[in-house]
Amino acid sequence: MKSYSKLVGLLFLAFLCSFQSSKSTNYYFNPTLGNDENTGTSISAPFKSLSKIKTLKLNPGDSLLLAVNETFSDGLELKEISGTKKQPIVVSVYGTSFKNDKAIIKTQDALNAILVENSNFIVISHLEVSANPSKNTLQIQKNQMRCGVLVTASQPKQYEHIYLSNLVVKDIFFEQKAHSRSAKETKSANGTQNYGWGIRFITSDAKAILKNIKVTQSLVQNVSHTGIKLTARGENHGILDFEISNNQVFETGGPGIQMSGVKNGHIFNNNVNKSGSTNDSRKWGRGSGLWTWGSENVLIEKNRFTNANGPGDSAGAHIDYNCKNIVLQYNFSANNAGGFAEILGNNHNCSYRYNISVNDGYRVKDVNGAFQEGKLFWLSGYSGKKRIGPVNSYFYNNTMYVKSELDAKIAIDRISKGVLIANNIFHIEGNSKMVKGDQYNPEKEGNWEVTDVFFKNNLFLSNTSWPKESTLQDENPIFGDANFINKNGFDPENFTPRNKELIQNKGVQIPKLANDSIGIIYGLNLKKDILGNDIKGLPDLGAIELMN
Repeated sequence: MKSYSKLVGLLFLAFLCSFQSSKSTNYYFNPTLGNDENTGTSISAPFKSLSKIKTLKLNPGDSLLLAVNETFSDGLELKEISGTKKQPIVVSVYGTSFKNDKAIIKTQDALNAILVENSNFIVISHLEVSANPSKNTLQIQKNQMRCGVLVTASQPKQYEHIYLSNLVVKDIFFEQKAHSRSAKETKSANGTQNYGWGIRFITSDAKAILKNIKVTQSLVQNVSHTGIKLTARGENHGILDFEISNNQVFETGGPGIQMSGVKNGHIFNNNVNKSGSTNDSRKWGRGSGLWTWGSENVLIEKNRFTNANGPGDSAGAHIDYNCKNIVLQYNFSANNAGGFAEILGNNHNCSYRYNISVNDGYRVKDVNGAFQEGKLFWLSGYSGKKRIGPVNSYFYNNTMYVKSELDAKIAIDRISKGVLIANNIFHIEGNSKMVKGDQYNPEKEGNWEVTDVFFKNNLFLSNTSWPKESTLQDENPIFGDANFINKNGFDPENFTPRNKELIQNKGVQIPKLANDSIGIIYGLNLKKDILGNDIKGLPDLGAIELMN
């Protein structure tokens, strides 16, 4: 064991050295053994407080190293600091033999445990941060927020390469314990009060750009609003080329992951559970596992979205309005109050494909304060003030299971243009029915009908598995029991069908919709299913390919 610990320590030291040149400097911080009068450049003479960073002239390749398993009470701030691509500024730990050891930042008064402002080429890892005040000493202002990690760009410039990894961000609240939210506050669009947020990236200037950012291998847990949130101000996409991967996001009072005004992103291998949590009265109490707004070219794959709660929204993952080319594939979605698939208005060429949904959309309007029905499948033309689209929505090779105790609810706005629904398994044991979203109102908005529809070749458990009152009906439905391995399970493998005769090679190749020149920017026909099995020849029905 000792030799393994030594090896891990040497590898971590090599990782730090890989960023450093002969001219770079390590600065050490230890709140127990340090002194701010020290040089700070050796383990034997560390600084004491993180506020000392403000006095340092940091150069590319420099490292700020915090003593592992020690607790700092002041926040860490990097303002107008830049490394280079080959020599970033590194913030991490020293004195560790294990890759999961961390230094702790536990603030009471600071608004941000970690703040990175107008900076470039910053790499931060192996820190644990929390901000759960026992009392509020701040002069409270409207729309103030407290963040575990806040990265901002407030100047009309481009800032790039901010990497966050192996962080623990937990217990982030603005108010002290016992503060509570009203039902009216929970019903507001994003909350109007002060909250604690996990990890936030914000461009506050309309011309500022944050580019090439990553949040990986981190835990965000127990925050009063959103876990990981990217927000770009202005009309253009101000956050570009980002990755959110291999994170765990648990018990957030708002959404798990949310992004607005972003472009070119990859979100994968994240586990989001219990968004919209109400286990603390300071939490917002509403939120989807993930949602996008005003964003473009985002691939969301291989994630778990489970147990989202709230009186409105609160789907596993949904696509809010004004988006293009948002694709959800290979995700597992289960027990989410708001539903599974939700595409709002003015969205173009968005898709859900090769996902598995289990008992999503169970919420019932007007029960326990719910102001919105849960829905298994929802196309809505809502885009703020005007009804537009959605346009060219692709929904195929998904597997959906809804137990007999629940109704499967569907809502389709008749202003939708371009709808493909094919090769899905609708295993609905109970009833299905059409419900209102914020959708079609024939008295006020005209008698529209959905146009450019490709609805065929879906497997339904019975003739009650799709609402008979819907104006959209499958042209070539298939009926029967997929016979899942374990319909009471909570993993994708449990929903492998055993009815090969009904499923295998019974899919159709997915075409572009009529009047759509784009399709899906990542390609219409995939080579793998949700489990990584090869798709050969005609696809099977649902999200899982059966092996011979």
